[in-house]
Amino acid sequence: MNHEIEAIKYKIITMQVEHHDLDAVIIKLSERPYPDQLQLKRLKKRKLQLKDMITKLEEQLVPDILA
Repeated sequence: MNHEIEAIKYKIITMQVEHHDLDAVIIKLSERPYPDQLQLKRLKKRKLQLKDMITKLEEQLVPDILA
């Protein structure tokens, strides 16, 4: 079980790095005089997908609380 938790934490960290990198790329592309809107849309979509996957993985780390 501990190995599974560490694997999830590692995956979260790598996704957070990619999310941060995408943010930087999106900012750079947006600063161009004529940014490629299709490319920006795809990058933003990927960034949102990453955020959703990170959230789901983080939820797996929270133990279930019996009511």
